[in-house]
Amino acid sequence: MPPHIVRDIAGHSAIEVTMTIYAHASMGEKRRALGKLDSHLTEPRL
Repeated sequence: MPPHIVRDIAGHSAIEVTMTIYAHASMGEKRRALGKLDSHLTEPRL
């Protein structure tokens, strides 16, 4: 759900409040992000 929609539904005055409360990464999302980072760091450079 786009953060600005959540902000409107929750009645927050600022998007920063919404993101602080509702923006949490799941373990799967963290693993995928670390996998991408790993692949970029371990790719051979030409």
